[in-house]
Amino acid sequence: MTNNGFFGPKKTITLKVLRYKPGAIDPPRYDTFRVEANAVTTVLDALEEIKATQDSSLLYRHSCHPASCGTCGMRVNGREQLGCVARLLEQGSDVVVVEPLASAPLIADLVVDMTPFAERFAPAGMRLVRESEFNPEAETPVGVETFTRYEDCIECNICLSACPVANTNPAFIGPAGLAAAYRALVTGERSPAEVFAYVDHDDGVWRCHSAMECSAVCPSNVDPGHKIMALRRELVTYKVKRFFKRG
Repeated sequence: MTNNGFFGPKKTITLKVLRYKPGAIDPPRYDTFRVEANAVTTVLDALEEIKATQDSSLLYRHSCHPASCGTCGMRVNGREQLGCVARLLEQGSDVVVVEPLASAPLIADLVVDMTPFAERFAPAGMRLVRESEFNPEAETPVGVETFTRYEDCIECNICLSACPVANTNPAFIGPAGLAAAYRALVTGERSPAEVFAYVDHDDGVWRCHSAMECSAVCPSNVDPGHKIMALRRELVTYKVKRFFKRG
């Protein structure tokens, strides 16, 4: 411990960061760094300090810092988190292991290829910006016809990394894609036939094992696990109605 500051005493934390560079002969390794952290120091703060003062070759993604963009997703002590809000002193250890997200191709160090995630998510057809359903009686300002809002999902890929099924089955649509499909269904953005054609197969809604890890790690409270269960119920109801209608 060092002297008290505005945010409490500082403590020396050891970070073990996974390192990998494309084309390197050596396999991925862990490099060790030490940083001083107080109560508000985040993993992203520590990585920025390491890059600025200890190793300028360290690669990671970040953008907004207040957990809005989703670009700094990573695994911290084996748990998927956003680096910008994961407090170092709250990780329960003086040694903090920082690794890239799972279920995504590794590009370099903590940077992964988000293409497979986008390929799962985009076909669901959920709009990221839509008319807000909140405060329907509120009066809009002059010149503004309706209120709009961004969807809660920030496309961080954390849910897919935490999903035990996605880690063993690359073809699985995944929590974000299935939750997006449910959202598109209940808002009417896509027809039931379109949504169910996308999710009703072995690597779709039926592949989920209901582990709920996706909901546990989601930084935006999307709760994809329970949306997948709701999507299953909607699909069963749809099939039953079609069966009796044909009869």
